[in-house]
Amino acid sequence: MKNLVRELREQRAWSQGELGERLDVSRQTINAIETGKYDPSLPLAFRIARLFRSPIESIFTPGKDV
Repeated sequence: MKNLVRELREQRAWSQGELGERLDVSRQTINAIETGKYDPSLPLAFRIARLFRSPIESIFTPGKDV
């Protein structure tokens, strides 16, 4: 799955750790999502979308990892 998590995080000048704290997950989880090694659960994907105030389908799209 492709995602824009890294780009959205960097636009806000948040570290992976800061984003993890906001989502109640570890920095390692954020890194794994950003690098395409882990696809978030649906509830986590919705939390990410809410945090970035974007539709879930604008952040996560089917396809090869970025």
